[in-house]
Amino acid sequence: MLSIRDLHAWYGESHVLHNINLDVQQGECITLLGRNGAGRTTTLRAILGLTGKRTGSIKVAGKEVIDLPPHKIARLGLGYCPEERGIYASLTAEENLTLLPMVGPNGMSLEQIYEMFPNLKERANSPGTRLSGGEQQMLAMARILRTGAQLLLLDEITEGLAPVIVQKLGQVIRELKARNFTMVLVEQNFRFAQHLADRHYVIEHGEVVEVIERAEVEAKQDRLTELLGI
Repeated sequence: MLSIRDLHAWYGESHVLHNINLDVQQGECITLLGRNGAGRTTTLRAILGLTGKRTGSIKVAGKEVIDLPPHKIARLGLGYCPEERGIYASLTAEENLTLLPMVGPNGMSLEQIYEMFPNLKERANSPGTRLSGGEQQMLAMARILRTGAQLLLLDEITEGLAPVIVQKLGQVIRELKARNFTMVLVEQNFRFAQHLADRHYVIEHGEVVEVIERAEVEAKQDRLTELLGI
């Protein structure tokens, strides 16, 4: 579903990513781990063409996208949930849900969304400014599911949220995985991520320095602690 080879990316003159390589099969969830400033979010943005210059290869479902503009990349079925969420404050929760264009044929209906996120049904007519942080995060995730995206790029979705909301988001990711969605998860909360992901890519200074399969996490705990400071 996603294959990256020798990816370099720049912001202006600043060379941020150096030789990123990773693979994600359909239905897998992988995490990008690392300290702040390591290049995890930039990797997501580079996949979408939202950085400056990019070199290397990024293939989505076998199609090379390194030279495509962001709107054409998105229409291959990508959904991006940025850390800042991007909720439109002047629109209701339901208006936010129905705003985005379709990028795939299998977008979830409002009924399916509300079944997955009951809180959003209760707050359907509330303005974006009236939603709690957890409700805004649910809305940001639900919105990309409405578009029909099958490859989800999720950036720090648990940051600053109450444990009960984090638990709910974990349930949602498991359900999406069961529905064969493919996910790339940037996450600081390793305890949240470790049981959800098939594979962990640790990024340092814009490079992948370690790839850890789910079954290897316990054996490589000391290495993870060294790399992440956890």
